[in-house]
Amino acid sequence: MAFEQGLSGLSASSQDLDVIGNNVANVNTIGFKQSDAHFADIFANAGELVGGDQAGLGTRVSAITQSFSQGSLTATSNPLDLAINGSGFFRLSANGAVEYSRNGQFQLDKKGYIVNDSGDRLTGYPAAADGTILPTATPSDLQVSQANVAPNPTSKVGVNVGLNSSAAAITSTFDPTDSTTYNFATSTSVYDSLGNAHTLGVYFVPNGATGANGENQWSVYATNDSTAIGNGPVGTVTFNSDGAIDTANTTLPFNISATIGGGATTPLTFTMDLTGSTQYGTASAINQLTQDGYTSGRLSSYSVSDDGTLIGRYSNGQTKPLAQVALANFTSPEGLSALGNNTWAESSKSGPPLIGSPGSGSLGALQSGTVEESNVDLTAQLVDMITAQRNYQANAQTIKTEDALMQTLVSLR
Repeated sequence: MAFEQGLSGLSASSQDLDVIGNNVANVNTIGFKQSDAHFADIFANAGELVGGDQAGLGTRVSAITQSFSQGSLTATSNPLDLAINGSGFFRLSANGAVEYSRNGQFQLDKKGYIVNDSGDRLTGYPAAADGTILPTATPSDLQVSQANVAPNPTSKVGVNVGLNSSAAAITSTFDPTDSTTYNFATSTSVYDSLGNAHTLGVYFVPNGATGANGENQWSVYATNDSTAIGNGPVGTVTFNSDGAIDTANTTLPFNISATIGGGATTPLTFTMDLTGSTQYGTASAINQLTQDGYTSGRLSSYSVSDDGTLIGRYSNGQTKPLAQVALANFTSPEGLSALGNNTWAESSKSGPPLIGSPGSGSLGALQSGTVEESNVDLTAQLVDMITAQRNYQANAQTIKTEDALMQTLVSLR
């Protein structure tokens, strides 16, 4: 009788509607992956019935599979909102249990851990004090340190100047407070071991010395916070007739030693390099000043690069890697066990996780300040809903027709 076939069709169509309804309900769920119901026919295991002799016993839902196709990416204002552009899953720690998700809506908790809305912690690779990422066999919970970045005392100063070849020689004793005792001056900040800034003054005095090939020589003086460094010039620089530094008669860089106070390491020692400086028939001018020191700084903002590196930006203008996000991929993502809350767990069908940094191997790149929308095609789902509804009605009609046949039989006299 057709009752069994009709009932199986009603059950299968009802499950199909459940799957479609769940897809529609999650059309706005970040990182959601739509599911599809697969059907299989049912036949009795009767060896004597072969080929066209078998009518079949109906249908059943053979599997409900998820589609892990890429969802649309939408920009947000949160730098910890992350989207995977390509394959892979975020690896999460839920009180020690490992879960996987495509939902990249993260924020910092009160302890500085990067967590999702459920409090699960994002995992990855930590960074050493100097910002070097330390890849580990097993990713750990990512925690953003709020500690100030330590100061870095200046060790190198670069001074690139263009000096005036027509400048008259100055023979009077150098005095930083008397502009007639030097031709050109510039200054920059240097930092001691405690991050205190000091003003380094650099003064250029044409001393009138001329080499055999017409070279011009300049004496270079320096001050620290307006106090002269040493009892004379910190060095001399000689220029060839083509305006470039005569490297044969100029020793670079100059070694500077400045006495400082305030509890910092003294003297403050660093080098001053004038490489690239020139002497032409134009007014003296500064081209470039560089130095490698900085004061301490507070963490002011952060961002995530496409390779998953979390970069901290500090109030002193420095940047430093803080950690790196780890991603995981599977040979068969469709075999993952759904846990709800946009998370999945490893299963025997999915295979073990393949863990690495974003952009490596088969893993996609990350986009900071972006989330991945649901991959549900609402229009297609509504059409599928109509189809499933019609299938349900058709199977109900099968039962109704069988009932009419039974009624006819019962009515026979």
